[in-house]
Amino acid sequence: MPRLKASLPHRVAFTLNGRRVSGYAESRMLLSDFIRHVVGATGTHVGCEHGVCGACTVHIDGLPAQSCLTLAVQADGADIRTVEGLAPAPGQLSPLQEAFRENYALQCGFCTPGILMSLDALLRERPDPTEPQIRELLSGHLCRCTGYATIVKAALAAAARLRMERSRA
Repeated sequence: MPRLKASLPHRVAFTLNGRRVSGYAESRMLLSDFIRHVVGATGTHVGCEHGVCGACTVHIDGLPAQSCLTLAVQADGADIRTVEGLAPAPGQLSPLQEAFRENYALQCGFCTPGILMSLDALLRERPDPTEPQIRELLSGHLCRCTGYATIVKAALAAAARLRMERSRA
């Protein structure tokens, strides 16, 4: 990566949920702030700004990452997916989002985008996750409203739905 001057804004461009976006960022601007304040996609939430709560989880080039620990300039040229990119079409929910709705797997919703992004990555990697695997993944997310039971239930339901959809295809 080239050395950047801290005093100058830098052009950052990447693909966000299938759409090319760009803007200017100081060299120390976090990706979470760039996504929210420069691009205007506010589904990614910022909780701790230290990478421990999981609320800011996004996918960078297909892998989950904490956007509060990633500099915007590091994302230049990347393919980024946020919670807004989970739905297959406007007005529709993904199977995971639908399972969350059906199983009442959220309360205030602040942590939900990050949890959805992490679970989406898990379900892509492991179509048949076990409850302990889901709980281990959730250990990287802080939620003060739930006991995680409904989140685990929703994740298992979404996995079953996705397996059924794949078997029909």
